[in-house]
Amino acid sequence: MKFVDEATIQVLAGKGGDGSASMRREKYVPKGGPDGGDGGRGGSIYAQADRNINTLVEFRYTRIFRAQNGDNGRGSDCNGRGGEDMMIRVPVGTVIREAHSGELLADLDRDGARAQLARGGKGGLGNLHFKSSTNRAPRQFTRGEPGEERELNLELKVLADVGLLGLPNAGKSTFIRAVSAARPKVADYPFTTLHPNLGVVRVDSGRSFVMADIPGLIEGAAEGAGLGHQFLRHLQRTRLLLHLVDIGSHWEGSDPVQGARAIVEELRKYDTTLYEKPRWLVLNKIDLLPEDERTGRIEDFVRAYGWEGPVYAISALKGTGCQALSYAVMDYLQAQGCRQEESAEASAPKAD
Repeated sequence: MKFVDEATIQVLAGKGGDGSASMRREKYVPKGGPDGGDGGRGGSIYAQADRNINTLVEFRYTRIFRAQNGDNGRGSDCNGRGGEDMMIRVPVGTVIREAHSGELLADLDRDGARAQLARGGKGGLGNLHFKSSTNRAPRQFTRGEPGEERELNLELKVLADVGLLGLPNAGKSTFIRAVSAARPKVADYPFTTLHPNLGVVRVDSGRSFVMADIPGLIEGAAEGAGLGHQFLRHLQRTRLLLHLVDIGSHWEGSDPVQGARAIVEELRKYDTTLYEKPRWLVLNKIDLLPEDERTGRIEDFVRAYGWEGPVYAISALKGTGCQALSYAVMDYLQAQGCRQEESAEASAPKAD
């Protein structure tokens, strides 16, 4: 299935039914009077997150969603039936905005989360409501209100604990294959990853986290160069970024230090919040370095790059260092979760 993470749709809630201007006429009721019922309300439109849906591809083919109108009121004080509501199912992680104003309507970040997108119109009043001591036979009634109409932008942001950053061919897809059951395409040419891939990394019984691999970034990505800029939004929900750098290959004219700096600069241009997320440096393809030169080459890179954070050296192809890195990530995520819980408890009001 084609991965689609953006779509534009139009939603039209149902119109409310009109009220009735009926008069009661029966053989044995000499003074009948008004008996017009109210119109039914129009159906509303809702969105609900569904973990069984992975992309927004369905919205490329179905763009208009129309809820049912309410029925008109009838005589004998019968109200019209309300229109059925419409439920639109979207992937977990879908953000919904009003297309013209950009107003955020919903961020459906958990399975089953629901939001109203367009409210159905109210039903009109029948002439029974206009009866009074001075108006015994009212002919007035009101029309049903139209339902809301909106054009909406849907944007999918995948939910992952850890995101992978790096230039094309840094080994991100190989790494996610090595530590999870995900099987993204791997080849010896750039841009083999064309859409985000998710993998569940299970370090041991009861301990796992979700990792996201996006297409490789290149310099100028924040301005639209390459493919990765289209998917940077998928890293905004992550709690930790792993910046993979190819330290072993020797591409013609390539400088790994310059490439690493370029990636970080693209993050800063795209979103300062993403730039400020915790980030670890992962030096990949150490199997291509002579064993007696590995330590020195790693130290030279870290020194030239000016990096002071966590550093891990791995070979995603051979599996070297991958398990240790996965355990370190799991320990970090669990520690962060404990701190968040402690912070929430500290901010909660104390009982007297």
